[in-house]
Amino acid sequence: MQHTAFITGTNRGIGLSLTEHYLGRGWKVIAACREPSPALMESGATVITGIDVTKPDSLELMADKLANTRIELLINNAGILRDEVLGHLNFDTIDAQFAVNALGPLRITEHVLNNLAEHAKVAMITSRMGSIADNSSGGRYGYRMSKAALNIAAVSMAHDLKSRGIAVGIIHPGLVGTDMIGGYGDVTPDQAAANIVQRIDELDLTNSGTFWHANGETLPW
Repeated sequence: MQHTAFITGTNRGIGLSLTEHYLGRGWKVIAACREPSPALMESGATVITGIDVTKPDSLELMADKLANTRIELLINNAGILRDEVLGHLNFDTIDAQFAVNALGPLRITEHVLNNLAEHAKVAMITSRMGSIADNSSGGRYGYRMSKAALNIAAVSMAHDLKSRGIAVGIIHPGLVGTDMIGGYGDVTPDQAAANIVQRIDELDLTNSGTFWHANGETLPW
């Protein structure tokens, strides 16, 4: 039986690469995004457009389109990065990052709970910038805080979904050369996606709710 992955934030970068990786494995991929890129439309994925993780109406539309669809893997990848400086904080950008990075994955998961197969997997694409112990440079208030919030939500989810045999992965992709950070990075989106896929392959109930670098290192909280 063909497995199905549902991935958010798929129009470019890591999300597009994850889509292509799972398609290459023979999976059916349902790719959600606000506006699709030509590369996504040509990938062979089933694309659901107009999905904004901050807008309940678009998530209701998404849920309708997923009706009766069995999902073996949910990857919450959609995210945004803004910058704030103490003394000149922009609370609008902080709010926006919480809405997308922390509440967005929670909203998506809530809407697809009934679609998740027994022993499915949920992967949260987070950031080591959400680690309190790893914060040695300060700044990035909205991004750090929203990713820390996502991490703790994922730990709660790991506990709550354990009875259904569903494991939750919390994965930092590395410093990836995407448009979100101006193309600078240590790994390409394809390399990051390959590492993330490996971590998801290794994910089970014994390591559910733990915080991983995509390269296999365990990260501190």
